[in-house]
Amino acid sequence: MTDGPRSDVGRWGGNPWQPPTTPSPEPEPEPDRMSRRGGRSFWARCCPCCSCRNGTDEPYGGRGSRSGSRRPDSRGSGSRRPGSRTGDVNAAGDGTIREGMLVVTGVDLLSARSDQNRREHHTDEFEYDELIIRRGQPFHVVLHFSRPYESSDHVALELLIGNNPEVGKGTHVIIPVGKGSSGGWKAQVTKASGQNLNLRVHTSPNAIIGKFQFTIRTRCEAGEFQLPFDPSNEIYILFNPWCPEDIVYVDHEDWRQEYVLNESGRIYYGTEAQIGERTWNYGQFDHGVLDACLYILDRRGMPYGGRGDPVSVSRVISAMVNSLDDNGVLIGNWSGDYSRGTNPSAWVGSVEILLSYLRTGYSVPYGQCWVFAGVTTTVLRCLGLATRTVTNFNSAHDTDTSLTMDIYFDENMKPLEHLNHDSVWNFHVWNDCWMKRPDLPSGFDGWQVVDATPQETSSGIFCCGPCSVESIKNGLVYMKYDTPFIFAEVNSDKVYWQRQDDGSFKIVYVEEKAIGTLIITKAIGSNMRDDVTHMYKHPEGSEAERRAVETAAAHGSKPNVYSSRDSAEDVAMQVEAQDAVMGQDLAVSVVLSNRGGSPRTVKLHLYLSVTFYTGVTGPVFKESKKEVVLAPGASDRVSMPVAYKEYRPHLVDQGSMLLNVSGHVKESGQVLAKQHTFRLRTPDLSLTLLGAAVVGQECEVQIVFRNPLPVTLTNVVFRLEGSGLQRPKILNVGDIGGNETVTLHQKFVPVRPGPRQLIASLDSPQLSQVHGVIQVDVAPAPRGGGVFADAGGDSHSGETIPMASRGGA
Repeated sequence: MTDGPRSDVGRWGGNPWQPPTTPSPEPEPEPDRMSRRGGRSFWARCCPCCSCRNGTDEPYGGRGSRSGSRRPDSRGSGSRRPGSRTGDVNAAGDGTIREGMLVVTGVDLLSARSDQNRREHHTDEFEYDELIIRRGQPFHVVLHFSRPYESSDHVALELLIGNNPEVGKGTHVIIPVGKGSSGGWKAQVTKASGQNLNLRVHTSPNAIIGKFQFTIRTRCEAGEFQLPFDPSNEIYILFNPWCPEDIVYVDHEDWRQEYVLNESGRIYYGTEAQIGERTWNYGQFDHGVLDACLYILDRRGMPYGGRGDPVSVSRVISAMVNSLDDNGVLIGNWSGDYSRGTNPSAWVGSVEILLSYLRTGYSVPYGQCWVFAGVTTTVLRCLGLATRTVTNFNSAHDTDTSLTMDIYFDENMKPLEHLNHDSVWNFHVWNDCWMKRPDLPSGFDGWQVVDATPQETSSGIFCCGPCSVESIKNGLVYMKYDTPFIFAEVNSDKVYWQRQDDGSFKIVYVEEKAIGTLIITKAIGSNMRDDVTHMYKHPEGSEAERRAVETAAAHGSKPNVYSSRDSAEDVAMQVEAQDAVMGQDLAVSVVLSNRGGSPRTVKLHLYLSVTFYTGVTGPVFKESKKEVVLAPGASDRVSMPVAYKEYRPHLVDQGSMLLNVSGHVKESGQVLAKQHTFRLRTPDLSLTLLGAAVVGQECEVQIVFRNPLPVTLTNVVFRLEGSGLQRPKILNVGDIGGNETVTLHQKFVPVRPGPRQLIASLDSPQLSQVHGVIQVDVAPAPRGGGVFADAGGDSHSGETIPMASRGGA
């Protein structure tokens, strides 16, 4: 894994990306290629009635007038300029403006946030001055001419994207005014007044998404004219979940508000019994983020002709949000050593990450699953796909395509870690995005899983999805993309194997409800949790759920895994762990119950270790063995206290504990096995707004933190971010003593009105996963004007902040 510019040619080797270079002077325009080869005129190709003028074809190359260089001022579009001459041009190419020609003197794309186009297309929150529209929906434009428009005049609009725009690939769109065009493009006159012409332009619901160059051509008796390219007239086209003809259409307005337009959300972590939540700033409308999203597609070398397909686009984003294979956005790191980058727990949003990638072209260190998922939500929402961030608790990582989680123990039921390649993550975070699936049989539209965390390769690439949630639910693991892997994450069985005296292994226990125990996402319109487990799997233990598991397992590498199962289970076991706080002592308990009619003797073993949330464990640091006699119908509790000084030396990032419990019933031979994970809670940051928040006016927030540990936190870094409030800001605050309370103040200037989220985090080598959030209701500027300046802060460098106050416990 490297963080330099990519050296491979990627999945699409025929369209390699080159790293950005220092902008060069504007090149001289190319000679007209169409005139050299005697091609038909622009009007002959786009309008049959204009195929002849004065009895001859007018040689004019629609593509030949564009320069041959990538524009350095618009990273992310990768297009060549039409009309690269600095003055007005006509068909002869000499720049002469003849009397009577229909010359375009100006264009108003109505691109301001408050204008009709941006409001109707739900793009008025983007911090951009350019026109941003959604495909399949009309927009309005006003053309200004040198003379009044006449019915005999011919006007055509052109949209171009890519290095070699072609009409057949949808990268060169020609729209004759007043006439239909291919694929749903058309332009109609709504008003002709004096020298102004008002147009209603219909875009195709299958249009390529990206940043298009825009130009206008006119033809009349006096000659032809082409409007020179102007960067201020570039047009961004996005997917459109408001358009019924777009395959990303969502038929619920509250869904669109939440999954497309909401700039912040909740990401859940921890364990099923101890769910933690953090607010994430998606920031899809922040200035620069849209360019970063398009740059990701360019960086992968994705053909422009394929960028109208959300299946392909989401798959590319899945591959590019992680850095494996292609030097994508984020470098994954689960080692616990983040000294050369940022601890994944310290990020508070996607904006800083995406802007850094756009600015430098280098992969950003570091990410883990919730960071990959948060960035993916930002990118897909920004491009117009309804997307949500989903957390799966007890998420399996199947390494051998068996579609089961296999755990191996020795003769005494002690885990054999060198054989346990499969792992169960405490939680795993991925994304659902909404679209139709014309590439699949009927019935698999709707939510599709996209997972940007690099775990296993898919067709040789580290990506995952889009995979129909419906196919996962029913165990149809032969459906593309990556259904077997995702099915195993949510609905595989945990199979316990015990080594026998002859060295062979035997299945001694199958835990059917241990994987995918809870799947949640943020609820629509609130910060409550929405349980979506039922969408991914039938009720545990039901006939439909067992049928799905067996259907999937039949396609795995161990189709007969259940044939050797033993039964006879009358002793039940339950593990309990108190709500544990980092820095405090804790205790775990095992409750045994005899549900049979005869006494039972249980030999019980408890092994405690520290684990990463990915299921990778450290060595056992405490164990306990006990024999328990249970009368018929009786229960007994076995407890194991754990002091802070016992687990402190073994703590790893995110500090979770794994308790392996195994037991053997003497009378019946029943084997008991259970793995239980519990996390150590960390404190929250307390944020308080000091005064009212108004667009364009300085506001102040107070942040209070109490160190829960008896040790000093060193090199403490705060991060602060909030779309419309505060650009990503890094605050270096030095050391914080054991059990010390600190307070700091920060000022910011809101740039957009409405309800906003200001999010903060704290990170140090001794303590991470500390964050806080406050809602800020921003009033409009006194005279109604918004500003699009950076909302304070600098995501590139840290600022040393003195503490406002310090106090004891």
